Amino acid sequence: MEHKTNVVHVTHEAIGKIGGIGAVLEGILTSKNYIEATGRTVMVCTLFSTDGPASGRLGQGGEVLYSSVDGLTSSNYANSFRHIEDHFNVDIVYGRRLYIDKRTGIKSTPEVILIDVRRSSHWPMNEFKSELFKEFGIMSHLYENLWEFEEWMRLAPPAVAALKAIGLTSNNEHTVVVAHEFMGMPTALAAKLDKENDFRTVFYAHEVATVRKIVEDHNGHDTMFYNAMAQAQKEGLSLGEVFGDQSHYFKHILVEASRHCDNILAVGDYVAKELRFLAPEFASADIELTYNGIPAYHITLEEKKRSRKKLQTYCNNLLGYKPDYVFTHVTRLVKSKGLWRDLRVLEHIEKELRPIHKTAIMYFLSTEVGHRRPKDILRMESEYHWPVAHREGLPDMSGGESTFYAAIQEFNAKSRNIKAVFINQFGFEQSLCGTRMPKDMEFMDIRKGSDVEFGQSIYEPFGIAQLEPLSFGGICVVTNVCGCAGFVKTVTGGEETRNVIVADYTDLDGIKYDDIDEFKSIDTDVRNRIEHLESKKVAMEIFARLPKNDDELVEMINQGYDLAEHMGWEAVVKNYVLKSFSNAVKNARDKARATTG
Repeated sequence: MEHKTNVVHVTHEAIGKIGGIGAVLEGILTSKNYIEATGRTVMVCTLFSTDGPASGRLGQGGEVLYSSVDGLTSSNYANSFRHIEDHFNVDIVYGRRLYIDKRTGIKSTPEVILIDVRRSSHWPMNEFKSELFKEFGIMSHLYENLWEFEEWMRLAPPAVAALKAIGLTSNNEHTVVVAHEFMGMPTALAAKLDKENDFRTVFYAHEVATVRKIVEDHNGHDTMFYNAMAQAQKEGLSLGEVFGDQSHYFKHILVEASRHCDNILAVGDYVAKELRFLAPEFASADIELTYNGIPAYHITLEEKKRSRKKLQTYCNNLLGYKPDYVFTHVTRLVKSKGLWRDLRVLEHIEKELRPIHKTAIMYFLSTEVGHRRPKDILRMESEYHWPVAHREGLPDMSGGESTFYAAIQEFNAKSRNIKAVFINQFGFEQSLCGTRMPKDMEFMDIRKGSDVEFGQSIYEPFGIAQLEPLSFGGICVVTNVCGCAGFVKTVTGGEETRNVIVADYTDLDGIKYDDIDEFKSIDTDVRNRIEHLESKKVAMEIFARLPKNDDELVEMINQGYDLAEHMGWEAVVKNYVLKSFSNAVKNARDKARATTG
């Protein structure tokens, strides 16, 4: 950037890391390049709860400087905050949050504004919604019965007022308001409506919510959607013309409004394509690829072996054998992750292991409902040998977990040389996972010790988690629709790397279709056929690439680290994020000149 621009991140993960956006923010805000190039950074979010003491409102290490919720009103901004609170009937919490990169020691303390909008006044909101309709065509009354829509609408006007109150626009500095997903869009639009101040707006597209819903809901999943999209774009058709009007879906309306922003950051190649497909107006929108970063750790062969040995010992404690290979999948238990595809690949690998008398273990570390209490884990372990065996109902299995466990049971019944264990618990250490886990096990061991990490998603805008074992010499299996696959290709210059296998479940294997409706008719039967063929290819690639000796493993560790280092957050911030913010400022300036000229 030519000068230091202030950056505002509007996100539901302003205080804690819930999912992928939290990991992105952590990577960006602890980047030396980001800290040196930007001015003030402010995190904006709704205040989800007023429970607990003031000291915990901004996370561990956070500092609360003002909180009308807790009677802390001695800040220099107190008078301005009180005026905003009275006008909108909200409460404000203001302070700083602490970010620390444990690998580099870099600290970041961005300002944080949290606003409790649960009792906000109606009239200023109605005025704001009226302006949204006049300027952007958003009919808020269709969705205001949905709190997930309404709370982020209510945040927008007081949030912009608070940004002005803390002096973010007082020195004629550029301020970029970054809307992370649909949640941030109302605030970004409110900033655009403020004609008196120098706000620039960016939509950070961590996904395209409309596309995710279509892919997940249709039985053909990615096999259907991406083939239909490719054909539609050849014919000049948009998503609505192919899949029908999506205006009933509130996330679609907010994401579609992102075309009004000064720039759009797409975390993957397919996200950019999906946005172009979303509506005809995106043809002229400023969309830039801004990949996510992944962590790069340096590890020795001995460290790799120590972690793998822990995982092998755990298998021996659970199942009575020490596996030759350790396979893993660490993920959320949601449909988009395509967990059934892992079992299909394992079926083919198992057949290859039989003749050579090799064995493997597959650890699925995933849960649908959250953290189980250690005492419940100990009881389940004692009563029926959790996690090898499970029972329906909490504290053990939720409905979705029961469905997945049934598939694991079927696989284990058929497989001799590979067994799958479903660990439905957050964390990976003995205190959380029972006494049969080695005492010195820690979460990083499942990353360091894994030979293969699966991540064969049907919808994955980027996929940081899939590549986390990369620098530890693990083979990472992703799908071609994962954004990280595009980043790997960019970094390697299109050359294949032994450390990453890209599965393509959109390859129709020569099946010919003549029109859009035929592509849309791709169903479970067609997808199953494609998955069977592709999973066999993936299995053969894994089997061929698994290191056969220490020399090959060392080579994979070195190659993986080199690749991960070129995909780290410092490189991403320098080559993508900062340039995109700078372009947002430039785009807004150019548009203003065009209007006045």
